[in-house]
Amino acid sequence: MAAPVRPIVICGPSGSGKSTLLKRLFRDFPNRFGFSVSHTTRAPRPGEVDGREYHFVTRDALLAAVDRGEFVESATYANNTYGTSFAAVNDVLRRGVNVILDIDMQGVRLLSLANTQPLYLFIAPPSLEELERRLRLRATETADTLKARLDAAAQEMAWSQTPGAVDRVILNRDVEEAYADFLDALGLTEELKKATTTAEHAS
Repeated sequence: MAAPVRPIVICGPSGSGKSTLLKRLFRDFPNRFGFSVSHTTRAPRPGEVDGREYHFVTRDALLAAVDRGEFVESATYANNTYGTSFAAVNDVLRRGVNVILDIDMQGVRLLSLANTQPLYLFIAPPSLEELERRLRLRATETADTLKARLDAAAQEMAWSQTPGAVDRVILNRDVEEAYADFLDALGLTEELKKATTTAEHAS
């Protein structure tokens, strides 16, 4: 089955494993998908590059752009503001590939893409306790930001169980199982199998 033509919205708490799944997807299907780089007012984490993981901007600059109508959605999460600009989405669409957006619960509720019906996939951690463990391992959170992220995560996880909130919840207990479920949701399981088999026969 071919990849869906509608936008793909990935949501879920920070630390749920969204980035890991997306990196594997882009590796396995390098010419099929493009990531819409969001804007954020938070500081870059070690190894993050402006324009790759996020567009890092000041709060004043982001809010001014939102007021000018330049954003598809924006929301405040764990004391930082995030948003998806129309320009970022259009940059991907101009390349003729499926656009993937990483948006939190508030943003999903506000999302407005004309004449489209996105596929909503929620990446869930096994538990809040496991999520806290993953966030602590990052060593990038203060006590206050960790609490804010966990409080927000609890709300998101409850929201994801609301009928009609998302198209599919992918439980990331084991990354291999989660990735298989992710591909299934995108209709790409058989395509990856065929590509893998072809590569094995060619080697």
